[in-house]
Amino acid sequence: MTGKKLIISALVLALVQIGFLSWIIAGRAAILRNGKEVLLKVQPVDPRDLLRGDYISLNNNISRIPVKLIVNLPQGKFSSDDTAIVVRLKKGSDGYWQPTAAWFGKAPAPAGADEADIAGHVGEGWGLSDPEATIAPDYGIDRFYLPEGEGMAIQDDMRVRPFGIKLALSADGTAQIKALMDGDKTLFEEPLY
Repeated sequence: MTGKKLIISALVLALVQIGFLSWIIAGRAAILRNGKEVLLKVQPVDPRDLLRGDYISLNNNISRIPVKLIVNLPQGKFSSDDTAIVVRLKKGSDGYWQPTAAWFGKAPAPAGADEADIAGHVGEGWGLSDPEATIAPDYGIDRFYLPEGEGMAIQDDMRVRPFGIKLALSADGTAQIKALMDGDKTLFEEPLY
């Protein structure tokens, strides 16, 4: 009977693990399918990871946020804590979305129809006393993996013309990279599953 209980326990554990992984994948796919699309301008940094292959490290136009955009910055606060941040974006005349405001924690009101919020995280120690200083939130969208051998050519092209990433944003601001864009042309699109 002990062997039978062990097999049943192993099967239940396997089903729980499969269910959990399916839930994560379905959540990502839901954002890609139903999320609000936002286009960010990107610049190349380093296109190769020895263990995972070619990628583009995405230094984009929301990688650094000016401290003066943080609306709820507490008086006398000199450095950031390990905290969540929400950055409000608005589409610019060039088609790329730009930051217009930011809040530690949550935004006080939902984004308007022509706006979008992206949720990120700020580590400890960023200087907040100088309004001209910037902070670097982590949105979880810092790399886009490419087919092998494509990274160097794209990196070279990024130095001479504008590239962007199309994001899908969920209602809570969670971001997923949807596509890598070369101007108006989609180079690579993320599959739903």
